[in-house]
Amino acid sequence: MDPTHLHLLLNHVPTVGFGIGVALFALALLIRSSDLKQASLAIIVAIALVSIPTYTTGNMAQATLEERGEVSDGTTEAMVTLSLIQTHEGAAFLALGFMELTGMLAWLALWKFRRTSVLTWGLGGTILVLSLLTLGLMAQAANLGGLINHPEIRGTEEATSFIGHFARTVGDYVRDTPWTWIAAETLHFIGLSLLIGVILLIDLRVLGFMPRVPFKALDRLLPWAMLGFALNVFTGMLFFAAAFGQYTNNPAFFWKLIFVMLAGANTLYFTFDHSWANEPGRDASMISKAAAVSAMVLWVGVMYWGSMLPFIGNAF
Repeated sequence: MDPTHLHLLLNHVPTVGFGIGVALFALALLIRSSDLKQASLAIIVAIALVSIPTYTTGNMAQATLEERGEVSDGTTEAMVTLSLIQTHEGAAFLALGFMELTGMLAWLALWKFRRTSVLTWGLGGTILVLSLLTLGLMAQAANLGGLINHPEIRGTEEATSFIGHFARTVGDYVRDTPWTWIAAETLHFIGLSLLIGVILLIDLRVLGFMPRVPFKALDRLLPWAMLGFALNVFTGMLFFAAAFGQYTNNPAFFWKLIFVMLAGANTLYFTFDHSWANEPGRDASMISKAAAVSAMVLWVGVMYWGSMLPFIGNAF
């Protein structure tokens, strides 16, 4: 399986899967089902995570097509043009940004729901409107991707999008402007410090350290961890857009993505795991402790493979 196949395998998830999640969330708001609200929000968060490798494998698929000589400058109708690929990339880049913002708010809603058992209409309505907008952007990106994969449905004129070659514009700006990469690196490490610091405190509490620290005190810190993760995703998108060739041929990047997906799933598990939310002095369950140990291993793996990016594969 090459990156093109992997992209084709994943690219239906942010459209079909997200559409299912949004439909369930709208139904949950309509019938006022708490269980369905939580389930649909969890689906939205999971789809937001999967959208990251879906986007990155798109650039890998582009590189594969270029190596095969299947990308033209527009003079050969049977071949896909670079302009169409970059139009699809720009639409996907914008959709990914909205998808991650929606996923972040969905996780925040899950966090608030666990604390209060109530999802306010303001937050629920915001997530629904943002989800519908994201679904429309994803549908546009998917339609452009279909034109790449199915030459028989292309028109005689080049397909365009209101966003244009947005990803290339952003990437060129980040790469060619001296201060942007340095500023993004700084924000990336600040976000990583927020994320790892909060997760480490919670994991240590679950494992029996700081037994007198109340759960509620640590639970209030979780949004800071989400803010750190959001900073990492945002700056990571900028890095990838600026120099995707440095990542698509780098095995360390593949491993980092795998560890990020697993660590994100672990964090989502803790959102629903109430057994570790004990009163001061009480011990957490063995399942919670196992999840805490795996969380530390996974996030250390994310940091390790991120630090190995310049040394494995094609160095920066």
